[in-house]
Amino acid sequence: MTKKGGSGGSQFGKYAGETANSSGASKAEVAVCGAASNHSSGGSTVAETLKNFVSATLKGDGSKNWPTSTIAASNGGTPTPVTNDNAKAVATDLVALNSDEKTIVAGLLAKTIEGGEVVEIRAVSSTSVMVNACYDLLSEGLGVVPYACVGLGGNFVGVVDGHITPKLAYRLKAGLSYQNLRDRYSCVVGYV
Repeated sequence: MTKKGGSGGSQFGKYAGETANSSGASKAEVAVCGAASNHSSGGSTVAETLKNFVSATLKGDGSKNWPTSTIAASNGGTPTPVTNDNAKAVATDLVALNSDEKTIVAGLLAKTIEGGEVVEIRAVSSTSVMVNACYDLLSEGLGVVPYACVGLGGNFVGVVDGHITPKLAYRLKAGLSYQNLRDRYSCVVGYV
């Protein structure tokens, strides 16, 4: 939004194709996002918004004043163009938005990009249920026993709106186990 100029300023900056914001210009036209007027005439009686900035300063399609503003050849005043001044000003405004406003802006940006989509996820839950079956491949008198396991089940993913999506889940596992009953210890090494 444009701002009122200095102390006691009664006019807001007015967005235009170039900055003409000096007392000699008798205007308060600015080409920098969020700039203030320098005097009390030739501006706007209300703060101008991003919509005004896009239509008047960026010419609707960003063909002018993006990412850097321009200034009138005579009686330009302030602010003077600085590399990427408009890009930095818009980025500052976007960072200041609350979460809902950022979601709206992201949606608008996604609409301008072909195939773009914004998905906001506030809470996700995941529950898995699995049944495993294991088999010792060789168990005759060996201290080390190879084994294989297979598991089958389901994974249930839920989003905050209560929509739950079931998915098939499976698991394969193989490894070696060692068991010494006399000393009462065992060791299992496996790979999932």
